[in-house]
Amino acid sequence: MAGEIINRVAGSALQVIDLEEFYLDGTRTLLSITDFLDDGVLLREQSFRERLSSHDWTAYKDHFVAVHCPEDVLVPQWATLLLIRYLQPVTKAVVVGTIDDLERFLFTEKLAVFDITPYKNGLVMIKGCANKPVPQQAMGILTAKLIPVVRKLSYGEACSSVPLYSKPK
Repeated sequence: MAGEIINRVAGSALQVIDLEEFYLDGTRTLLSITDFLDDGVLLREQSFRERLSSHDWTAYKDHFVAVHCPEDVLVPQWATLLLIRYLQPVTKAVVVGTIDDLERFLFTEKLAVFDITPYKNGLVMIKGCANKPVPQQAMGILTAKLIPVVRKLSYGEACSSVPLYSKPK
């Protein structure tokens, strides 16, 4: 029984898509609008604008930034937009929301331009395990993009996959 070990998965027609490869490396930063408000809760336009104009925005150079406003703090919409005006020139990306919202945005942007033509009529598996955060939404977007073109779609690992879709015969 001392035969050569053969990787049957590598020799199969199975195409594996690892969403972890879509993860953009870089620093994620959550910036709260409360940092620029009087006592962290009150927006006075003049002092708000002064804090924004005197802030060191280079600290966010090449970061992915989520601008957050807690639900218990009421500010006009323009305040968040003004904060983004300062962040946009120095960041890689900026969104309004949480770090999770930021991750969903980054994956959505990558998946929007993902070419699915190599998977036409293919046997495709979306890899299940990841060491980096992969939003459930990204898996949903990818699944929706693949179903119209693949022959079979599954999720997981080659040794234990879950069938998701088979093209009708």
